[in-house]
Amino acid sequence: MTRALVEPVPDAPAAVAATGDERALVVADYHAGYEAGLRYERGVDVPSRAEDRRERLGELVERTRVDRLVVLGDLMHSIGDPGGAERGELEVLFESLPPGLSVTLAKGNHDGRIETWLDGIEVLPGDGGRLGDVGVCHGHTWPSPSVLDAEVVCVGHEHPFVRLEDEVGGTRVEPAWLRGRLDPVAFADRPAYDGLSWLDGGEPPRLVVVPAFNDLVGGTWVNVEGQSFLAPFLPDGLADGEAYLLDGTRLGPFRTV
Repeated sequence: MTRALVEPVPDAPAAVAATGDERALVVADYHAGYEAGLRYERGVDVPSRAEDRRERLGELVERTRVDRLVVLGDLMHSIGDPGGAERGELEVLFESLPPGLSVTLAKGNHDGRIETWLDGIEVLPGDGGRLGDVGVCHGHTWPSPSVLDAEVVCVGHEHPFVRLEDEVGGTRVEPAWLRGRLDPVAFADRPAYDGLSWLDGGEPPRLVVVPAFNDLVGGTWVNVEGQSFLAPFLPDGLADGEAYLLDGTRLGPFRTV
């Protein structure tokens, strides 16, 4: 990616970003309390994986030795005020993180009023913000002009998957990264972006769609015909998008995998 500003962590739904003077671990769609949500919303009883999520994230923080954790939205799952299981999961999670680690949340559509009860984190608005040359947002709404003026834009929300078929007709579904240049055509008719130089012939930023950290949540099968994307600027906003597996395998253009 551009100047190695954002590099995926091998075999993990996470990346390390160079954000000015800091290095940040970037994850998306943690969805704390998801299992409790399944019981309440769908009557499905799934054992909690809160400890597994917390340990996986802690191991990544330790392994990458970053200065900051950046969550691209949907840190929590309930859209309103969190229930006890969800609140408890997040409180234990933040108690377990290294004391010197800064945390930034680009607020997602599931994050409700998280800034009113979870202390000690920086909360960016729904349309995102800038961390050095990296723009971050959840992706459920159109990003701010500042985000789109960055060199690399990182979003979550989509939970991208690819459907893969083997020689004998067997199929499997794998989480995937989507990466490519933004397509100016998808943004040109929005007055808020009139000042962006790349809409007038400059080089557009690179877009990185980060797979969901929570491995229970569903998502978009990006190479299956008829699938509706969740972000308002996708898939049209990704001009030359390619899909990659978590192990780094390049699959080529995501529409034709």
